[in-house]
Amino acid sequence: MAKDTNAKAGRSPVFAVEDRVGQSAFAPPATPQEAGAVTRLLYRLGDGDQNAASELYPLIYEALRGVAGRALARERAGHSMERTELVHEAYLRLVGAAGVSWQDRAHFLAVAARAMRQVLVDHARKRQAAKRGGGLAARSLDEASGIPDPADVLPPEELLALDDALARLEEVAPRLRAVVEYRFFSGLGEREIAHVLGVTERTVQRDWVKARAWLHKEIYDGS
Repeated sequence: MAKDTNAKAGRSPVFAVEDRVGQSAFAPPATPQEAGAVTRLLYRLGDGDQNAASELYPLIYEALRGVAGRALARERAGHSMERTELVHEAYLRLVGAAGVSWQDRAHFLAVAARAMRQVLVDHARKRQAAKRGGGLAARSLDEASGIPDPADVLPPEELLALDDALARLEEVAPRLRAVVEYRFFSGLGEREIAHVLGVTERTVQRDWVKARAWLHKEIYDGS
């Protein structure tokens, strides 16, 4: 019965893990005082104050570790990156980015999720180039209906397939791509995503359903 329910829901190997990664992998919440301090530093960073980057790091580090833990939980066991390494590499990309109008802590973590995903994608492409082979193995909805084994979570070829699909989704529905990145990769809640995107929580819920169905069709139905 469970398999029938999951199949009807369009559950895929990529998104089946959504239920497995619990609240512990989410970025820890901030107090109003902490959030305010982060926002002020982000404004300074956006104005080109590089001293703000060193002041910001200890305030946002644990939250970034939460985002990194969630991202790495979707990688196949035995991946080469550690959480601290992923945080460090993504942070350097973030604070070195030019022309970003930082809004607040939630916005920074949302963009951090994209940066971390890109770091992992870059590493996956290097591994695939070294292997010179493989490809995305088609798996049925029945196989994807349960909770996947940790060793079977997003192997490099599947991460690359997801990245390619997200790039295509960006072309037709940029907001749907953003919802996937913010929820699936950064662990932001619906309220935080709605705040970052300037929409209602109900809109975020609908976008998530649409995006999951679209990505499932793109990645698996054509395999």
